[in-house]
Amino acid sequence: MGAPRRRRLSHEDRVLLYALAGGLPALGLGLWLLLRPPWDPLTRWTLGSAVVLAWLGFGFAVRERVARPLQTISNMLAAMRERDFSTRARGADTESALGLALWEVNALTETLRQQRLGALEATALLRHVMDSIDVAVFAFDETGHLRLLNQAGEALLGGPAERLVGQAAGELGLADALAGHTPRLVELRLPGRAGRWEVRRGSIRQEGRPHQLVVLSDLTRPLREEEREAWLRLVRVLSHEINNSLAPIQSIAGSLRAGLDRPGGAAPDDLREGLEVIEGRARSLGRFMTAYARLTRLPRPSPARTDLPAIVRRVAALETRVHVAVEEGPPVTIEADADQIEQLLINIVRNAADAALETRGGVTAGWSAERDWVEVRVTDEGPGLADTANLFVPFFTTKPEGSGIGLVVSRQIAEAHGGGITLANREGARGAVARLRLPLRATDGDGGS
Repeated sequence: MGAPRRRRLSHEDRVLLYALAGGLPALGLGLWLLLRPPWDPLTRWTLGSAVVLAWLGFGFAVRERVARPLQTISNMLAAMRERDFSTRARGADTESALGLALWEVNALTETLRQQRLGALEATALLRHVMDSIDVAVFAFDETGHLRLLNQAGEALLGGPAERLVGQAAGELGLADALAGHTPRLVELRLPGRAGRWEVRRGSIRQEGRPHQLVVLSDLTRPLREEEREAWLRLVRVLSHEINNSLAPIQSIAGSLRAGLDRPGGAAPDDLREGLEVIEGRARSLGRFMTAYARLTRLPRPSPARTDLPAIVRRVAALETRVHVAVEEGPPVTIEADADQIEQLLINIVRNAADAALETRGGVTAGWSAERDWVEVRVTDEGPGLADTANLFVPFFTTKPEGSGIGLVVSRQIAEAHGGGITLANREGARGAVARLRLPLRATDGDGGS
């Protein structure tokens, strides 16, 4: 065994030694004088004892005077560590060094008390807000165990928070919510309810530790309502288009039958004209059904490295009715389905050319890149957009021979690539501008089927 460690003197003992050492010369001088004549032995012992006792008493008084405030400060710091902010030190003032130290400790205690009170109020408000919203909110620690949930989360998991907190995400059926990208749509079968949910996830810190905040929004009812609205819109569109074709066919067929019932039959010219109308309406209905099938069968994109400027130049050269000027931009390579992007740009340039033909104007196509995005602009000098609210409504068109699905398909392609498309009238000039915004890298879009 090694040599025993020497015990270090405490702060109080060092203060005592310094105080005694400070008075030691005077004590020695006083005792030396007492030992000299003319003092008798009794007087010498009496005065000597009084001097020694006074020396020791003042030394211990100095020790107590220094140690007591430090003990007070240490007790207050210990109370603050235990989150008890009710204690205060007496004698705190700014006129002395010790009083200033005690005043600062009191001020720190009050500041922490206010912060603690604010944190408690904020936590209470947060819990009240969490319990008031109808979406389920969960907080998982770094090990995947549940640490916090609201009332909607309790109803979804079919139990109280006291029983659920501490369980792993896999045990609760929420393992899928902690993996994968967000936001996204998932199918979950939980004790409280089963259905389709939108998962959103983010990172938070609670008590200095990282947590995953998971928000589950029940989309079953909204999706059913949206599905119902989509079916109603589809039925209205189909009814409108089919009735537009069947009504004249029925009317003309009835007229031709009545003509055949008359003596002498119907005139050949009347028969020919009626059959031409029936044929035209049947052809129009066939085009409509073909367009609808095209709208619902758009395949998912197959991203690959694509030279976007080359596609823009190629599409501009395909339009022969008007001259499409190309404004060169920077070299851009994107991850996209080249065939779908080309079809999208063909639709946009064709619409721009149709508008430019009305006013004998021109069309300009160009592109620019910024950070992780590229924007393609197609500008025309046509009459502009009269009804911007219905531009992306399926089968809505202002053209006599239009199908009303070109812009709808274009938007589906853009969104399937993680981008978007907008059309607006030009500011300060005649015509309209179409803007196609695409990410440079492939993303998971919502379009396609």
